[in-house]
Amino acid sequence: MKLPIFIADAFTAKAFRGNPAAVCLLENKLDEDMHQKIAREMNLSETAFIRKLQPTDNFTQSSCFGLRWFTPASEVPLCGHATLASAAVLFHKIKNVNSTLTFVTLSGELKARKAEDGIVLDLPLYPAHPQDFHEVKDLIKTAIGDTLVQDICYSPDTRKLLVRLSDTYDRSFLENLKVNTQNLLQVENTGKVRGLILTLKGEPDGQNQAFDFYSRYFAPWVGVAEDPVTAFQCSCRGGELEISLRSDGRVDIRGGAAIVLEGTLTA
Repeated sequence: MKLPIFIADAFTAKAFRGNPAAVCLLENKLDEDMHQKIAREMNLSETAFIRKLQPTDNFTQSSCFGLRWFTPASEVPLCGHATLASAAVLFHKIKNVNSTLTFVTLSGELKARKAEDGIVLDLPLYPAHPQDFHEVKDLIKTAIGDTLVQDICYSPDTRKLLVRLSDTYDRSFLENLKVNTQNLLQVENTGKVRGLILTLKGEPDGQNQAFDFYSRYFAPWVGVAEDPVTAFQCSCRGGELEISLRSDGRVDIRGGAAIVLEGTLTA
């Protein structure tokens, strides 16, 4: 077996920043268990697999492909940065001739279109609802101790818990916050929560670009201790996204990508 494989750093224009994802191009059907084995071998937060939908399709001319994402531990229904990485590989390395690509996924059809300053993803927008603190108190206390919390929301569609920290904190606080992910699996094992988002209101940043919010994302439930980028990301790698809410109930996410590795996976 020989598979073309790439690693692309998403939501950045610079190599070794942003959120890295592996991207595999599947000329032929792959044994089901090999998806997970390859993702475990790559050991990134997500590995994407792009497949042809018809025997006559090709990666240069066709505009619609199948797309799946795997963490080192399991398949996931949606991943933004690995979708951006997949589009970047097709646009920039394979030289796909189309201006817009469609990916058929577990979350429906997703689109990626070329833009002057990056790639724009068309993704579903999942609503979040207020969450009672006492129902998730143990999880939050385990993760961030006595850090002050301003607001909590929960998305049942994605099983993500969004925790907004107090406005009294600044960006450096979130960047340096020590988050205990080791014990989260013991505290929350009901399946209700599959990801924890910590977010903080943005602030003017002198002569630098101001951001609406900062965030960090943790998903040990799917084998990802911390994801490198989920907004302006306060991880050690950093990363930037431009997000636009649309009136049709979807969201546009714009970002760049730097392809840092190209090779062949053999087994």
